[in-house]
Amino acid sequence: MDSHATIPDPRNEDIKIWIDGELYDRENAKISVFDSLVQGGDGVWEGLRVYDGKIFALDAHLDRLQNSAKAMAFDDVPTNKEIKDALFATLKANGMRDETHIRLTLSRGKKVTSYMDPQVNQYGSTLIVLPEWKPALHRNKDGMRLITSSIRRNTPQCLDSKIHHNNLINNILAKIEANVAGVDAAVMMDLDGYVSEANATNIFFVNDGKVMTPHPDYCLPGITRQTAIDLCKEHDIPVTEKRISMAEMYAADECFTTGTMGELAYVVEIDGRSIGQGDEIGPVTSRLQTLHRELAQTTGEPLPF
Repeated sequence: MDSHATIPDPRNEDIKIWIDGELYDRENAKISVFDSLVQGGDGVWEGLRVYDGKIFALDAHLDRLQNSAKAMAFDDVPTNKEIKDALFATLKANGMRDETHIRLTLSRGKKVTSYMDPQVNQYGSTLIVLPEWKPALHRNKDGMRLITSSIRRNTPQCLDSKIHHNNLINNILAKIEANVAGVDAAVMMDLDGYVSEANATNIFFVNDGKVMTPHPDYCLPGITRQTAIDLCKEHDIPVTEKRISMAEMYAADECFTTGTMGELAYVVEIDGRSIGQGDEIGPVTSRLQTLHRELAQTTGEPLPF
């Protein structure tokens, strides 16, 4: 490994990674230069999290993976049972039962020659299970600071956001803008100038105790996003999906983002405007954080080891 590289959690130096039925150590976990992921970012993926011996919302994630693969016309896609077996085997090999994030990737597979046409993909799909010791990204940290990005979120006229694909260049460009500005993330607008999502997460706002989030037209309809909506409905917190303008975003009493990597993370500033009262988490966001963690820690697919 490059002597200048630093792995955030040293336990991840020795992880085992699943690629098409085999477990490899970190430095030897590689795919072919002919794989569609290398050739064109031609793959779909899911982020999963393990809590106390259970994978949270596993079936929902696998269903979305299958739907994305079908939309992309992948051939020889593994079944959900086969994917679960690969997940369980990989977690067992790593002794992982908690505080684990999994990047689950399915590509169109290897090509017989370097070419865009999927007809040269004649080996079937490539399945990758990459688990890491990784607590929620913003847990127990101060509130997030955001900027709005000049990069617009993909319109469904060009690329349907409901396909959870690996071609993330526009999101990466937005994140670069956030890095240059010295903040945590960037808010991406749609082509009409309404809020879509943050560069790697969905986004919610709270005004007068009422929760609102953008329609999932330009943004990914995230599973943690839906969990937050369901929790609002279950616990009598008013929630609506609507178009949200920049001015409404700035005027919000509270703001939080949702995603498997970061769970529910609160926001204290957008484009230099303070959100809510100083750097404190808002009451609705705090309540939803607690409800989400309780749900994640008490439900999910039990690990068979």
